[in-house]
Amino acid sequence: QVQLVESGGGLVQPGGSLRLSCVASGMIFSIYAMGWYRQAPGKQRELIARIINGGSTNYADSVKGRFTISRDNAKNTVYLQMNSLKPEDTAVYYCNADIRVYSSPFYSGYWGQGTQVTVSS
Repeated sequence: QVQLVESGGGLVQPGGSLRLSCVASGMIFSIYAMGWYRQAPGKQRELIARIINGGSTNYADSVKGRFTISRDNAKNTVYLQMNSLKPEDTAVYYCNADIRVYSSPFYSGYWGQGTQVTVSS
């Protein structure tokens, strides 16, 4: 019923920038929160940024001041602008959203398929 599709990953040098996008599509009635997680090899998946419907945001300490999350509600899209990238930012980045579909009164969590970000010289 719902799909999240990420784009924008790739290889970048340390200090560089990337912008990730995630579009939600399907029988969407409402989206409460959208966020970005990442998972590096051998590590647990971690929340790095989240934005709720009213625009409030929160960030992991490791990315504060370098990453910015934003959202276009009309397009059901969330973005992650990543600046001053470091090798330790290398991971698969996943989009997550709390979505209510037309057939349900409840919100459920949905995941994208992930996009690889590699920071290396």
